[in-house]
Amino acid sequence: MAWREFRRGKSKKRDVQEFEFNLEDNIFQLHEELRAKVYRHLPYAAFYITDPKLRHIHKACIRDRVVHHAVFRILYPVFDPTFIFDSYSCRLGKGTHRAVSRLKKFARALSLNYQRNIFVLKCDVKKFFDSVNHRVLLEFIQRKIKNKNSVWLIKTIVGSFEKESSVGLPIGNVTSQLFANIYLNEFDQFVKHALKVKYYIRYCDDFVILGANPSELVDLVSCVGKFLNYRLKLVIHPDKVTIRKYRQGIDFLGYVVRPHCITLRTKTRRRLLKILSTKNMASYFGTLKHCDGYKIEQQITKLML
Repeated sequence: MAWREFRRGKSKKRDVQEFEFNLEDNIFQLHEELRAKVYRHLPYAAFYITDPKLRHIHKACIRDRVVHHAVFRILYPVFDPTFIFDSYSCRLGKGTHRAVSRLKKFARALSLNYQRNIFVLKCDVKKFFDSVNHRVLLEFIQRKIKNKNSVWLIKTIVGSFEKESSVGLPIGNVTSQLFANIYLNEFDQFVKHALKVKYYIRYCDDFVILGANPSELVDLVSCVGKFLNYRLKLVIHPDKVTIRKYRQGIDFLGYVVRPHCITLRTKTRRRLLKILSTKNMASYFGTLKHCDGYKIEQQITKLML
C-alpha cells in the first residue's frame, strides 16, 4: 500500500483495515526505509480533547506509531533505571495512585505522625510539552545512546513535531511520555542531589516538595525556577505555585490529601457524577478505592437504582 493514502485523510477505520490487510508488505517496506535511512515521518492529525482541561492532541498515522512503539520498547529499559524512585508518570509500577500514596507516607513521616505542622510546595511547568527544547533533549538521550543509526531515528521522531523552531513534543505519542521523563530527570537529579530535598514527588510536570519550614520552601521556588529556566528552557507556571499547610489539604493528581483521609477533588467528583453510566461503573469504583470515597460511592449507587 502506498503511504500517500494516509495523507489523503482516510478515516481511522479505513486506515486500520488497509494497514492490517497489507501488514506483512508494509512492515517489510518500513524496515527497508529504516535500513536505508529514507524513512520520513508523516504529518500528524490534530484534534482537541477535554480531560477535563482542553488539550491539543497530535496523532501519528499507524505506520509511524509502529516506529514509536518499537523505539519506546528499546529506550524504556535503558532510561527507566536512571530515573529517581519518586518519578511516577508513565512508568511501570508507578502512576497517580502510588504518587498520592507516597505523598501521604512522606507527610506522616515528616510530621511525626501528624504531631507537628508541615508545609507543601506545589508547582507545575508552564506549557511543558510545547516548551521542550529538542537540542537539550537530544543531548540527554545521546549520553546513553551511542549507536548512530539509533540516534538518527530518534532525531527523526523528535524533529517530526515543532510548536516553534526545534521546540515542542506532541501530546499523543508514546515516545513523548518517555522523552518527558528523560528531560525532567535532569531536574529530578538536581532537586535530589544538588538541593538534597528528601521529600519530593513528580508526576509529569507537576511536582510537590514537603518541608517543615515554609521560608525554606519559598527559597526553593527561586532555586528550582532558575534551574528549569537556565538548564531546561522551561518556566514555572506563575499562577500554580502554592505553599499550604498540610492539614489544609493538598490538591494533587485528582485527590485532596489530608492528615487522616484522602478524598476526591471536588471537580473530579462532580465530573464523575455528571458522566456516570453503567458501562464504566467498575472504573469509577476503582478510582474510589484509592481514597475515602464512601459517601460518593453511595451517591453513585443511588443514581443507578
